[in-house]
Amino acid sequence: MNAMQMKEMNVNELYPKWLIANEKGRPIKLIDVREPHEYAAGHVPGAELVPLRSVPARVDAFPQDGEVFVICRSGGRSAQAIQFLRQQQGHDNLINIAGGTMAWAQAGYPIDQEA
Repeated sequence: MNAMQMKEMNVNELYPKWLIANEKGRPIKLIDVREPHEYAAGHVPGAELVPLRSVPARVDAFPQDGEVFVICRSGGRSAQAIQFLRQQQGHDNLINIAGGTMAWAQAGYPIDQEA
């Protein structure tokens, strides 16, 4: 699988999965690779923060089974994290969220903010 074949999903595809999983009490595995201040300003509810620079030290945060969704501001840093994990760890279950948190917010989906 080359870089062009990275699994990708847009926020309109992610939202129903996110909603159903939350309603069932089994939230999806969603990892936000932005910086802590960006995350605090607004993130998808339930997203776990693993800043891009800490991904190499936190590979344990990315399970190798089940779907793992990776999000950032617009899709660039999440793609970098996925490339790294695929090359270094052999992950093939990571899905990049195209448009990222910006697209999620623009679509009017819920956002959590920290005071």
